[in-house]
Formats: sequence, structure tokens, C-alpha cells
Amino acid sequence: MTRDADRGIFITFEGGEGAGKTTHIRFLAEALRARGRECVCLREPGGTPIGEALRALVLDPANAEMTPETELLVYEAARAQIVAQVVRPALERGAVVLCDRFTDSTLAYQVHGRGLPRAFVEQANAFSTGGLVPDRTILLVCGAGTRAGLARATRRAGADRLEQAGEDFHARVNEGFLELAEADPARIRVVVSDARKSVTSATVFQELTDLFPWMADASVCDEDFFAPLDAPRAAAASCAPPARAGAASEG
Repeated sequence: MTRDADRGIFITFEGGEGAGKTTHIRFLAEALRARGRECVCLREPGGTPIGEALRALVLDPANAEMTPETELLVYEAARAQIVAQVVRPALERGAVVLCDRFTDSTLAYQVHGRGLPRAFVEQANAFSTGGLVPDRTILLVCGAGTRAGLARATRRAGADRLEQAGEDFHARVNEGFLELAEADPARIRVVVSDARKSVTSATVFQELTDLFPWMADASVCDEDFFAPLDAPRAAAASCAPPARAGAASEG
């Protein structure tokens, strides 16, 4: 479904630990801004002062005694705040909202991972979002497997409380994501992220061409466009795509 340029578009990125969501959200945001679109990048939980405080609480390894039920309600509280305070206002003014995790993560982590009842979690998701559903969800899958994804996610800052839940837990989470994608292929598009970053990003763009027709233009989104993603880490920190003629227009 092609969306009008003046309407807000809500895109979420999902996936297990170490899937590379941050890199591809950043690159996509820079590409959209280069074409004149307002782009709001968010993460869950977080995105507001209240949400960030709740994020620190739920991910702190010191809170190992937190129950699955408490964990769920913390996530939903942070989500209710970010939807009301940031997401809906941004969509209403025509922005593109890119969110690192949303309701699919709750189904994968709290239902498939923790074993909470799906019907209740779905009701909690609907309550916290007011029924808001993403226009498109990109599910990034670490093709190297769960163990490799966890290693990638924790190699710099160490493991947070969720990352410490164990390989079996995260394997269930990853299986849950794939089940969600299989049940809703029109919205959830699976992209394997074990290739070069430029290749992965090009695939992400291909899954968004119905929302942004310019992404299907091979003269714009060619190899040079995605090449900065494969540059050394220091040189590619901004992940900014090259400027293009006519970049101010929206397709």
C-alpha cells in the first residue's frame, strides 16, 4: 500500500539480540531526511523521560528478582507514554516514525520467551497503544544463530537483564518472531542480517518500496548509495548516504 507523502508513516524494527537494528534505523533515517522527510527515531522501552527511567529499571541486572508479570507491565507503561507523548503527535504532523522494537517484541519476549498468556499480552498491547499498528515492520534475523547474536549484542557493554536470560530463552524469542512474521507477512518483512551491512540495508529498502517509491529507483539506491555502511566503523559512524540530485523531493 502506497502512503501519501503528507501522511505519517510508522515503521518498526524487530529482532533478537545483536540483529543490527540500530545501524539500519540510522541509515534509513538519514536517507529519508535527505529527501526532505521529517524522521523521528525512537527506541522501546524509552523515548521519553518516563520511558527511559522505566528502561533503566527493567534492564538493570540488579533487578534479577523482577517477575515476568512485572516486566510486562513496565514495558506496557513505557509504551503507553511514548505512543501518547511522541508517536501519535509525530504521525499526525506527517513524520516518518522509526521505532526500535514495539508490540511484536512483547509477544516474542513475554509470550514466547517468558510464557505469559498470549490473549492477555495482546490486550495489554492494544490498551497501551490505543490500537496503533505499524505500517511496516522489518524483522532483522541474525543468520549466524542465537549464540552469535547474543555475543554481538554484549561484546561492548556487557549483558543487561534481558540478555542474561540465557540462550534457550532467546532461542524461544527468535522462534516467536518468525511465527509472528509467518502469521502477518504483509506487515512483517523478514531480512537476514548476516551479510554485508550494505546488502542488508538494500534489502530493507526493497521491503519499503511500496511506502517510498523512490527506493525502487536503481539510479538512486545503487551500490554507491549503500557503500558507506561497509566503511570502517569510525568513518561510517554517521551512516549518511551520499547526496543525490533532486533529494528534496519525496517519491
